Order: sequence, then structure tokens, then C-alpha cells
Amino acid sequence: MSVLLEVAIRSERDVPGAQEGGADRMFLTSPEGLSPDLTATSAVLREAQIPVRVMLRLNDSFTTTGGEFTRLVGLAEEYVALGAQGVAFGFLDTDLEVDVATCRELAERLPGVPWTFHDAIDSCLDSRRAWRDLLKLSGLDAVHTSGSPRGLGVGYDDLLAAAQADPTAAALMLPGTDLLPEQVPWLARAGVGQFHVGVQARPGASFKAYVDSGHVRSWRLLLDS
Repeated sequence: MSVLLEVAIRSERDVPGAQEGGADRMFLTSPEGLSPDLTATSAVLREAQIPVRVMLRLNDSFTTTGGEFTRLVGLAEEYVALGAQGVAFGFLDTDLEVDVATCRELAERLPGVPWTFHDAIDSCLDSRRAWRDLLKLSGLDAVHTSGSPRGLGVGYDDLLAAAQADPTAAALMLPGTDLLPEQVPWLARAGVGQFHVGVQARPGASFKAYVDSGHVRSWRLLLDS
């Protein structure tokens, strides 16, 4: 089975390292982890030779307003027009459950555009219910998750157990935050077929450094082994 490697990028200067290192896909956010501006997105997409997904988030919470939602739709359409392969978003309601209505409406406004449910599942009170809700949504082909809001250092055991218990969920999982090399084989054996690296692809594990092809290549070799 071919395992997908997604690398987080923040500017066009990260693109060469991700591509030369063997990434299958790049995930673009602003430096603050929100939706990047169109100028930055355009610069990345001009350089990209592999698929790029772009973050759709205008505030640092997992909620959105009607006005923001309209802006998100417009941004998504612009990103796709510029050449983005897909987008990433994730919304919860006030009960900390998946905001199915908002996610469904946004996905339906972007027909044919694949998307990632990003991070929010780790803040849901009932993860089993969250997975059931997500499986109802069209276009979803990845769920960025660490099993805990505090990352895989805390959530790894729970995430592995969830993957082992539900092959459908495992196939959607995109483990990422604080992912360690030694966790990859166990997750892969449980049916996880895609992985995300962020600071792990940068010298010093710092976003102050650009994505390094050697760091990415080490993850590529691990996933291919």
C-alpha cells in the first residue's frame, strides 16, 4: 500500500524542500495557522508540482459566523481557481460536537473539491459520535487528528485504538501533531495510510526554519519501508 506524506508549508520558500524530499501533498496555512492571503497562496501554487490543500479558517476557534462563512466560500473558490487541489476546515458547535450542518454546507458549495477535517475532532467530547458524524459528509478524505488536543504525545494510544477498532476511520486518519517515527509502523499496521508532518520537516523542529528536503526524505523513506 502506498502511504501518503503531507507536509505543512507556510510560504513558497517551503515548496522546494517538500517536493525534493518526496512529499505527496502540501498543506498551506498562514504563519498563524489560518487561511493564507491570496498573494501567498498564488506564489505557492505557481511553484507547486504536487497537490496543495489550503486552510479555511478565519479565527483561532472551531466556530464561524454567517459573515465569515461567506468569506470562507469565496476564499475557497479563489484557492481552487488558483490551482489548489483541496481545502481543510473543521467546525464544532457549542456542545463540542461536529458542526455537521456548517461542514456539509461548505462542502456542498465546493462540489468535487476534496477536503480535510482539520484538528477539531480532537476537541470533541465524544470522539465515537464525531467519527459517525464525519462519515456522513461528502468529499471528506482525510481527518487531521492526534487523538488529543495536546498532540500525539498524549493521544497516541487512543488514536491507535480507534484505528484498530474501525477500519473506515483508520483509512481517513491523517495523524500529525507531534508524530514520532516510532509511532508510524503501528499506525500503518492499523490501517492508517496517510501522515502529516509539520515542524518535523524543519531543522531544529522550528517554524523559523524552512522545510528541509533531507528531513522530508527521512519521513518518505520511513513510510516506504
